[in-house]
Amino acid sequence: MANKSGLKKLGYTGSFAIYIPAAILMFCMTRYLIPFLTKITGQETILLWFIVAGLGIFTPLIITAMMILRSEGCKITFNTWRKRLRFRRITKSDILWSIAGLILVGIFSGLIMKGLELMIGKFDHSPAFMSFEPLTKGRYWLLLVWTPYWILNIMGEELLWRGVMLPRQEVAFGKHTWLIHGFGWALFHIAFGWQLLLTLIPLIFIQSYIVQKTKNSWVGVIMHGGLNGPSFIAICFGLI
Repeated sequence: MANKSGLKKLGYTGSFAIYIPAAILMFCMTRYLIPFLTKITGQETILLWFIVAGLGIFTPLIITAMMILRSEGCKITFNTWRKRLRFRRITKSDILWSIAGLILVGIFSGLIMKGLELMIGKFDHSPAFMSFEPLTKGRYWLLLVWTPYWILNIMGEELLWRGVMLPRQEVAFGKHTWLIHGFGWALFHIAFGWQLLLTLIPLIFIQSYIVQKTKNSWVGVIMHGGLNGPSFIAICFGLI
């Protein structure tokens, strides 16, 4: 079934045929491969996360997106990028939605973190494979490894989830798409552990809603990258 734009619907079966393997890949890479590599190389876990996630998780998401586009008969052109994937020119409204979304995410995620601390006490919000000490002299080079990882992370997820899948899910689920989309995105992060996953819930659902509302995939890049990047930098320098 296709809508007037020619997009075929992506229902529950098609959506979770992508979400579930991606979640399993994330789980296996973080639960088994990274600890194994840490043991045999003696390198910092965070370094191996950058390498394994960048090449073994987010690059496959990009490849999957390209394969789906190819199956649709799309060529990788500016027209595909702008119309099919909805990476459109950013408007003032898009920026305002992005800023408002980030503010709401900050408020609700902060409340969830404080609530968890009240219930279970202080805890490390980061999963073991992401834990690291603030950067010190002689370790700043990790930022050079982080940068390409960060680009692959943000663009890999936004390209597949928001660019490729979301428009087709809208054909199937209409105004409720952001709920199903958000649930699938949360499933992808299940390997992060329940504490971090709970704090990500506001981003997952608020961003999904706003990208569906604006129909501009750049909004997802702004929100996802705008939270992910500065947060990592702040941790690197011991600010949070």
